[in-house]
Amino acid sequence: MFRQFRSEVEAALADALDSLALPTDDLGIERPPDDMDATLASSVAFRLAGEVGDAPPNVAATVAEAVSVGNADYVASVDTAGPYVNFHANERYLADTLDAAAVDADYGALPDRDTSVVVEHTSANPTGPVHVGRARNPIVGDAVANLLAYAGYDVDRHYYVNDAGRQMAVFTWAYERFDESDLDAEPARDRAEYDLVRYYRKGNAFLEEADDDAVEAAEAEIQSILQGLEAGDEETYERVGEVVDAVLGGMKACLGRLPAEFDEFVKETRFMRDGSTDDIAGRLKETDHAVYEEDAWQLELDEWGIDKNLVFLRSDDTSLYTTRDLAHHEWKFANYDRAVTVLGEDHKLQADQLDATLELLGNDTDRLGHVIYSYVNLPEGKMSTRRGTGVMLDDLLDEAIDRARDAVESRMDDRIRDDDLTDEDVERIAHQVGIGAVRYDIVSKQPAKAITFEWEDALDFEAQSAPFVQYVHARCAGILGEAAAAGIDVPGVTADADGEVDPDALDVDAGALETDAARELLREVARFPAAIEAAADDLEPHTIATFTREFADAYNAFYRECPVVTAETEVLRDARLALVAAAKHTMANALDVLGVEAPESM
Repeated sequence: MFRQFRSEVEAALADALDSLALPTDDLGIERPPDDMDATLASSVAFRLAGEVGDAPPNVAATVAEAVSVGNADYVASVDTAGPYVNFHANERYLADTLDAAAVDADYGALPDRDTSVVVEHTSANPTGPVHVGRARNPIVGDAVANLLAYAGYDVDRHYYVNDAGRQMAVFTWAYERFDESDLDAEPARDRAEYDLVRYYRKGNAFLEEADDDAVEAAEAEIQSILQGLEAGDEETYERVGEVVDAVLGGMKACLGRLPAEFDEFVKETRFMRDGSTDDIAGRLKETDHAVYEEDAWQLELDEWGIDKNLVFLRSDDTSLYTTRDLAHHEWKFANYDRAVTVLGEDHKLQADQLDATLELLGNDTDRLGHVIYSYVNLPEGKMSTRRGTGVMLDDLLDEAIDRARDAVESRMDDRIRDDDLTDEDVERIAHQVGIGAVRYDIVSKQPAKAITFEWEDALDFEAQSAPFVQYVHARCAGILGEAAAAGIDVPGVTADADGEVDPDALDVDAGALETDAARELLREVARFPAAIEAAADDLEPHTIATFTREFADAYNAFYRECPVVTAETEVLRDARLALVAAAKHTMANALDVLGVEAPESM
């Protein structure tokens, strides 16, 4: 309903400006300040004041007088507050919102756009366990994919596997060169990536510490692996693949705990074996931007404002990661309408070079989007897989669950609901809250801002954290459960004996929601689909986290002021129960976008 309301506002305001012979290129439509009683406001008077030659409040009054909303379905009236032109929704807007959100468990999901999008995220090199510093990629990437799916796109989630670079050649050589007896420690966990990373670390230590002759011999073996991959040697592929697949299997298990799951793991070597990497290199050599310098083929990208040349082929004719990634992206363009990649800030130059080169090769780079994020730190400092130090994501998730369990158990005596939580319930809630706290704390921040993860903030049940917003869903479930236990049947809201709800049966009076708190909550419900649309357009899932906090504030005001099951009349009770169902669907789906579970009880 909010999206239709906004469209009506845009049309009415544009028509008014056109009638006044004023420009309509920037309508300035926005959410009004908190102290302003309006559904939407326009700040267009600020922009037009200079052109009209009058003060913004006077311009706003002139514009408001020219606005006609007689044919609008949802716009009731227009007025001004200082320099703002305010638009107010009618009762039908609220009634239709309640009808839609109370009965639709998928409320907030937008219609199918018939547009395919591939979201590539995580893509950490398969050299060992996933560590906390990189945890932002799967969390943000998964949320971006969820968000686009809710916005009506056909989404595939891909993990691009680097199985052709020097790191994997070193790993393969070390795995074949050393025995268990050569390793310094037992694996930290009983999973493949924790076992095999010890070989990788041993290999790197050897290359740094061994005598020159031994290092030279090792480097020759490593180079032969790289050459074998480039030449398409099946035996070399199998050797490297054994290590890659084993480590990747363990990494999948870790990522599955978040959860972050993928539709396809696309291997880098795929684009070497099918000839597309050679094709890219050949086409690049033929461009006017190609130069052979410092024993390598390079691209000069000054025309795109990039000072650093892109090296795309070494003197021995071996390709580089970016060369193969160019072939990968052309494959994406051939199979999807859009491509979105989630990258760490240390890959920004590479992303800029990739975009410029794809354009040089004749691709439409408007189809490509990037989400660039800064890394996650713990108060103790930064992490390093290569030297075997730092905190692994598994450790963080374990501690999150332990801390959440302690918090849940410590709050047992303060619970309002009289249901008894079993040990199994406590464990379920600990997982939902603990992992939810990690995901929410990370995804709620703007990706470009560096963050330090703090337990006190992430698991604060009273502050605007995951537990704070998860409580809204749990309270909604509790109220609906209480009504069902009391034998209250609200058509369209209460499930039948088979657990089904008839979406065509809702018959409540939205007009009975007379309090400001109830009406404000319903307005927040109404704007959820528009929040999904805007966040998807900008690839900004953190704005949905902001929505959940604002929604929680509105719900908690309603919860404090508006008794539901014990409401004064049945008409009011049924309307409030429908509003609780609408709030439950809204919060469940907002959390689902963020990849955070919505507990039925806490």
